Amino acid sequence: MQGEVNDAARAGRAVACPVVDTGAVTRGWNDRRALAAVLVWIPATLWLDRYASLAGQLALGVVTWSLLLFWLAHEPRLVRAQTAVVIAIAAVVELVFSGWLGVYVYRLEHVPAYVFPGHGLVYLAALTFGRLPVVQRHASVAVRATVVVATAWTLWGLLISPRHDVLGFIWYLCLLAFLRWGRSTLLYVGAFAVVSYLEIVGTTWGVWTWQPHDTIAGWVAQGNPPSIAAGGYGWFDLYAVLLAPAIVRAWDRRRGNPDADVVLDAVPAAPTRD
Repeated sequence: MQGEVNDAARAGRAVACPVVDTGAVTRGWNDRRALAAVLVWIPATLWLDRYASLAGQLALGVVTWSLLLFWLAHEPRLVRAQTAVVIAIAAVVELVFSGWLGVYVYRLEHVPAYVFPGHGLVYLAALTFGRLPVVQRHASVAVRATVVVATAWTLWGLLISPRHDVLGFIWYLCLLAFLRWGRSTLLYVGAFAVVSYLEIVGTTWGVWTWQPHDTIAGWVAQGNPPSIAAGGYGWFDLYAVLLAPAIVRAWDRRRGNPDADVVLDAVPAAPTRD
């Protein structure tokens, strides 16, 4: 795994743009407080949704949008663009795979209003986790720990769990690929931690339920939740990292006022001391 972190560091150094700070937070809002806010928001929102009506879910959506916009006000434009990409892609996935195909089903059988901005908060939490100084200092340990836990969970889903979990194995392979070749390795480490937490709480409380098999062909067995949902979520992160710089540059060209705060990596390159 040391080579994976080295790859991430080399990718960070290869960026030709002049900006070095991609994670500034100001005015009393810092990464630790932001991450803590999301770790509280997840169980609080999901617990309330257990009893919420449609109107209650709309209220939870207002609260979630408010928290997301407040957080984004403290982030650079690149991160705002990345978050917008995640929300847009996630909204399509939610409406197609839950709302239409029913691969997983929410309690009231529609996608709750807080889910769309919630995807933005989950992305920001993963990003924030990856840029914490302690994670940066021990990057290779974080990557190794992620692989060990993900491997154990995947084997449990394939060999021991009462619900055979082939989808989790497929997403496990995706996660390994992101950790090996992804531009922002620690972003995927953060996604594994946050998304796993979210999925375990949400399915345990019955806020949403994964079907035993996919509803498209019926060939792929699914856990509840699939063991490595972060491997699927990593595709959102990948497209956010890839597309956001071009979006910001295009916006700058349209305004005729190019700015210099666009880089390819939202998570700074990790030290390689471990």
